Amino acid sequence: MAESRKVAVIGAGVAGLVTARELQRSGLKVTVFEKSAQLGGTWAYNPKIETDPLGLDPNRETIHSSLYKSLRTNLPRQLMSFSDYNFNTNIAENGKLINFPRHEEVLKFLNEFAKDFGITELIRFNTEVVRVRRVEYEEDRWVVELKTDELISEEVFDSVVVCNGHYTIPKVANIPGINNWPGKQIHSHNYRVPKPFKDQIVVVIGDGPSGVDISRDIATVAKQVHLSTRSSETEVSKLDNFANLWNHSKIDHVDESGEVIFLDGSSVHADIILHCTGYKYDFPFLETNGIVSVDDNRVGPLYKHVFPPKLSPSVSFVGIPYHTIIFLMFELQAKWIAQVLSGKVLLPSEEEMLADVEDHNMHLEVASIPKHHTHRLHPREIEYMDWLAAQVGMPPVGAGLKEIYWSLYKVIGEVGFSSYRDLWDFENLSQ
Repeated sequence: MAESRKVAVIGAGVAGLVTARELQRSGLKVTVFEKSAQLGGTWAYNPKIETDPLGLDPNRETIHSSLYKSLRTNLPRQLMSFSDYNFNTNIAENGKLINFPRHEEVLKFLNEFAKDFGITELIRFNTEVVRVRRVEYEEDRWVVELKTDELISEEVFDSVVVCNGHYTIPKVANIPGINNWPGKQIHSHNYRVPKPFKDQIVVVIGDGPSGVDISRDIATVAKQVHLSTRSSETEVSKLDNFANLWNHSKIDHVDESGEVIFLDGSSVHADIILHCTGYKYDFPFLETNGIVSVDDNRVGPLYKHVFPPKLSPSVSFVGIPYHTIIFLMFELQAKWIAQVLSGKVLLPSEEEMLADVEDHNMHLEVASIPKHHTHRLHPREIEYMDWLAAQVGMPPVGAGLKEIYWSLYKVIGEVGFSSYRDLWDFENLSQ
């Protein structure tokens, strides 16, 4: 019966917390496994960095969070609420609420959420999931192997929901000549504070939100910072109000002299290359005999980015897609999973789900969208969330939220990532 179904949730970050709430609400028996000593996932700041600054050594001690100390959210608090639980930060500047709060406020919000919904007592802290495999002769049940204080134990669950996040395993840029380049390299996963970059000449690869934020952070102490964009058309130019911060085009190559040469022909002699180049999906604990795999950052096959057709509904994922209203999407995915596992909603047949996945991938190919962008929802993120909402009997995304979301994209397009937080004006949006 649905009431006796035991569900393991892997990870106590945002996805794991809201998933635990929805599963519990549906009468399921929930256990959340969290390898660290606190909840929050990527929002739990850890000043430690890994022994390998690029994060490539498989034998390194892995640090889960990629938070840097100065980080503020890149979505406003209005878009970081759940449908029935608002993110109301208490911090104000000049008597005005901060729309883009610091990471400490997000962690506080998540702790309050977990406490208010009785989720904290469902979490087993300091408990790492090291292996998830099918029960022999019972393919719809799963053995979860756990590591706690060097002790290994096993428990059996009817379902497993994977909520382990995807901001831990770095992707690094493949730059011609990099193997002979003599300077230091670091991935943004291991960036915390600007102090180690004092008086250095730094090249930052990647002009997304973190690349721009970190470049400005480093520029407060570095001799020079050169931000390399994804574009081959970018001309060398000063960025913002910094005298020591420049925009550049994509890197063409580097050489053993320490030079970094850009596509436009300009070059700098750099001390450090900082890769703000994103992350890989990784599920080292999940054994599915190849049924679920990661190929060029495509996790699949996954029906609607959530259910592997051959393993549904006993295995599911929350939090795979990106470029969307993240917290609300997590919640909608969690509600869908909870209703499927409690028998209130039925999934299509395995064949229908596989056909849907193939159709989705074909559309990406026709549109010349690279495989590694399979889980990028923009510009159809609202359509996806409305589809999820319809599955669980909820109304579509409200007009107010959509206006806030699209106004944010508009101001970013007009002024760029560097200053949009200061120029975006929620109060002047029509209500």
